[in-house]
Amino acid sequence: MTKGILGRKIGMTQVFAENGDLIPVTVVEATPNVVLQKKSVDTDGYEAIQIGFEDKREKLSNKPEKGHVAKASTAPKRFIREIRDVNLAEYEVGQEVKVEIFAEGDVVDVTGVTKGKGFQGVIKRHGQSRGPMAHGSRYHRRPGSMGPVAPNRVFKQKKLPGQMGGGVVTIQNLEIVKVDVERNLLLIKGNVPGSRKALVTVKAAIKAN
Repeated sequence: MTKGILGRKIGMTQVFAENGDLIPVTVVEATPNVVLQKKSVDTDGYEAIQIGFEDKREKLSNKPEKGHVAKASTAPKRFIREIRDVNLAEYEVGQEVKVEIFAEGDVVDVTGVTKGKGFQGVIKRHGQSRGPMAHGSRYHRRPGSMGPVAPNRVFKQKKLPGQMGGGVVTIQNLEIVKVDVERNLLLIKGNVPGSRKALVTVKAAIKAN
């Protein structure tokens, strides 16, 4: 069974392990999430819980949103996500999900939206090599061959310039270095997708050994 929580990426720092190693960590602030709905196989065809994160101003909420969260006796939420394959017996509508569901040493998958880089060429976007920068060269930072002479078209999946970043990415098997229950913080080893203050979803790893 899996478990998860929504939070905001605060930034990166580093901490010392007991053996003196310096560990780079990403700080995720996960204030208590609220269970807004339980979905079961009988009613929805799959099992999941719907959790809400970060209160939204009443003025910005419409009537259906207010009615939906009223069942959980909470304020309208800015971010709502589903966590699948959970043990529904452990959750009730209106229950708070806190960082203490994780412990130091747990392995997690973190999902977020990567930083947008705009329209980029193949060198930055795909890591291709450039040509000679000498004056006689007419090939510097271009994509290179578009493919064979026949068939007379460019194949799909050809690596070309285009929009870079701004996509949903999951980084798997990251270790939780520390759980700060008082300040609702998770310190996760390594980097996670997104800019500072971006929304991230932290879930128990599906491929953990």
